[in-house]
Amino acid sequence: MTKAYWVAHVDVADPQVYEKYKAANAAPFAEFGARFLVRGGEQQVREGSVRSRTVVIEFPSYEAAVACYESPAYQAAIDIRKAVSEGDMVIVKGYDG
Repeated sequence: MTKAYWVAHVDVADPQVYEKYKAANAAPFAEFGARFLVRGGEQQVREGSVRSRTVVIEFPSYEAAVACYESPAYQAAIDIRKAVSEGDMVIVKGYDG
């Protein structure tokens, strides 16, 4: 089965409230088999522009990645995040080469 990924670039205005978002997303991420590959580590922008924080989350399938995003539990977590951050996020199917 082909894996899928959430790739997000985020600017966080209030790190304390953002921690509440991280706590709220733990249950849906566990339910849908999410695994963090990148979680806001050091980065260098070499081309174009991106936001200050990059996150890459792996899911076991494209269907699981979409279902997690659409789940009521994750939608509740989004409400917390949107109040204190701006971002861009895509769900992308992996490449099996």
